Amino acid sequence: MARASSREGFGQKYGALLALAALIVFNMIFTRYFLNLQTLYVNFTQVATIVIVATGMTLVIATGGIDLSVGSLMAISGALAPMLFLNESLPPILGVALAFVLPVLTAGAFGLFNGFLITRYAIQPIIATLVLFIAGRGIAQVVTNGNLTTFSNMTFQFIGRGRPLGLPFQVLLMFALVALIAWVIRATIFGRYVLAIGGNEAAAKLSGVPVSRVKLAVYGISGLLSGLAGLIVIAINSSSDANQVGLNMELDAIAAVAVGGTALTGGKVNVFGTLIGALIIQLIRYTLLAKGVPDAVALIVKAVIIILAVYSQRVRQS
Repeated sequence: MARASSREGFGQKYGALLALAALIVFNMIFTRYFLNLQTLYVNFTQVATIVIVATGMTLVIATGGIDLSVGSLMAISGALAPMLFLNESLPPILGVALAFVLPVLTAGAFGLFNGFLITRYAIQPIIATLVLFIAGRGIAQVVTNGNLTTFSNMTFQFIGRGRPLGLPFQVLLMFALVALIAWVIRATIFGRYVLAIGGNEAAAKLSGVPVSRVKLAVYGISGLLSGLAGLIVIAINSSSDANQVGLNMELDAIAAVAVGGTALTGGKVNVFGTLIGALIIQLIRYTLLAKGVPDAVALIVKAVIIILAVYSQRVRQS
C-alpha cells in the first residue's frame, strides 16, 4: 500500500519530466539529425512563445480561471508594433522603443479588461475572455485593414532573431520569465494570494485576500505576456498578419499548463512544469512532422493531450 502510494506520488511529481525524457530518447534513436544543433535551435525557438504565453496562463488557471483571448491579444500587439517603427514621422529609435512598449501595454490593458468583466460583473472567465477571443482578432484586422505588413528592421527584430552569445534571445527571455514567475509564486505574498484564491476563493476573501485586485493582476500579466509573444512572432517572420499571429495559441498554452501539472481547477501551480509541458507538446509535433504526419493531426493530438491531462488530474483528486 505504501509502495503504491509512493509510486503514485513519484508519477505525479515527475511524470511530465519522464514523458519528455522518453520523447527525447525516442527521437535520438528513430529521428535523423535530432541531435543536430540546428534541430535544438528550431525546437526551442518554436516553443519559446508558447511558454511565454503559457506562463501567464498558468497564473490565470491557478486562480481557477481561464484566458481564451491570448492569441487575439498577440495579434493586436503584432498589428500595432509595425505601425510605430514604420511610422516615418517618428525618429527611428523612438519608433522602435515605442513598438516594444505600447503594443505590450495595450495587450496588458485588454487583459485588465478581461479581469474587470470577471471581478466587476461576476462573468465566468471562459465567457469573459471569449469576448476578446472573438473581437480581439477583429480589432487587429481593422487596425491593419486586413493587410499583411512586411518589414526589415533588425533593431526591432532582435527580440526574435537576436543571438547574444550565440543563443536565441527569445529562448533566454523565456527562461528568465519562467524563473521570475516561479519565484513570484514561491516567494511573494502575491503568489500566496494566487494559490489561496484558486484553492478556495470564498475562504480567501474572508481571510482578507484582495481577490479582485489579484485577479485583475493575473489577467493583466497574461495580457502583457501575450503582447510580448506577439512581438516575438512578427519579429521572427518579418511580417505581421492579423489573421495568423497567435492562431490556436490558447490551445497550446492550456495544453502546456495541463500537461505540466497545474490543476485546471486552481490552487496548485507548477511553472517549471508548464515549461516541460510545452516542450512535450513541441516535441510531439516535431516527431509527427519528422515522420511525415500532416501538421493538422497535431491539433487532434493536442486535444487528446488535454483530455488525458484533465482525466489524470481528476483521478488524482478522487
